[in-house]
Amino acid sequence: MTGLTHIDADGAARMVDVSAKAETVREATASGRITMSAAAAEAIRAGAVKKGDVIAVARVAGIMAAKRTSDLIPLCHPLPIAGVTLDLVLDTDGIAATATVRTTHTTGVEMEALTAVTIALLTVYDMAKALDRTMEIGAVRLLAKSGGRSGDYRAEPLGRP
Repeated sequence: MTGLTHIDADGAARMVDVSAKAETVREATASGRITMSAAAAEAIRAGAVKKGDVIAVARVAGIMAAKRTSDLIPLCHPLPIAGVTLDLVLDTDGIAATATVRTTHTTGVEMEALTAVTIALLTVYDMAKALDRTMEIGAVRLLAKSGGRSGDYRAEPLGRP
């Protein structure tokens, strides 16, 4: 099984050894969205959700999740996170989440950004599920990453042919 970084020569899972890699500034941005009924979105906007401030709690949950990614994803390295921003934008039928995570380390923070977005959106679902059980989480993806040996990456816009 050659070419797979998380599989050893015998086919067993392993954590990649990054000790020989240079520490560089690394950043990753991910996004996702939860769609919901207009009534649920309006209740969130009005602060009328019984569990509290959905946006504030989801933001804190996402930031906490970024810091705990290696506890959730088995082969992720624990990283010293230098910064996490998590923007949640409410519109008439949902919330868009965008997370940016930064570190200076020997491996990237793509998984941390993706985890931040996903957990933030799951928190929205948990807090607002009494209002709309048909909410749907989707479009979670890496938008950009910089730093490291593999260089920079920017996702193509959605809806490309």
